[in-house]
Amino acid sequence: MSGHSKWNNIKRKKEKADGARAKIFTKIGRELAVAVKEGGSGDPNANSKLKDVIAKAKANNVPNDNIERIIKKAAGEGGANNYESVTYEGYGPAGVAVIVETLTDNRNRTAGDVRHYFDKFGGNLGTSGCVSFMFHEKGVIVIEREDLDEDKVMEDALEAGASDFSADEDVFEISTEPSDFTGVCEDLEAKGYSFVSADVEMVPDTYTTLTDPDQIQKMQKLIDNLEDSDDVQQVWHNWNMPEEEDED
Repeated sequence: MSGHSKWNNIKRKKEKADGARAKIFTKIGRELAVAVKEGGSGDPNANSKLKDVIAKAKANNVPNDNIERIIKKAAGEGGANNYESVTYEGYGPAGVAVIVETLTDNRNRTAGDVRHYFDKFGGNLGTSGCVSFMFHEKGVIVIEREDLDEDKVMEDALEAGASDFSADEDVFEISTEPSDFTGVCEDLEAKGYSFVSADVEMVPDTYTTLTDPDQIQKMQKLIDNLEDSDDVQQVWHNWNMPEEEDED
């Protein structure tokens, strides 16, 4: 179930992404380059990880020219790309579970920065595996409702291979098995759909609600600071984020 909290989270991320487009492009560019290196190929048909990142890049409106240029450069430079993937796990205020995915060329710097943010905003960095068992991986594609017909979107999504479909007043959320994510994205794109977001996500099994204003503020600052870090690619958490009042 997605619910208002999920859509609120997406809206915040989208607004943030729109306001920091260059940084988003840089992060996805780094992810594309690492996918080429780790998959051993610049051909998405022979590199499933690269295929997934291309789908994510397109959902974030990265131009095709940029995507192709990054892939060509990464495929041509061999071992020059020295970024590695490191995942950190920990707890925010009141035990909110947090997973931080990074791509770094300096483990010591990144670990120090991540630890600093957890300590500063009322959390603590844990050991590998301390919270990831509370999450499961799935592809999540979000389409703005606009004037679309719900039954038609659901039919198209399930026909494309989606495993689940949910809707609220703002969006349709399509879930897939991680291995089916790229195929479903491509099928829906071919049918003319555009995405608010599309990614293979770490989805929490349960959510934690914060009621203390100080904890809410610290949790938001923890997420914001982590997401603003150049080394951090994604922050997953099980905080049931509060609705923001719309300002007219």
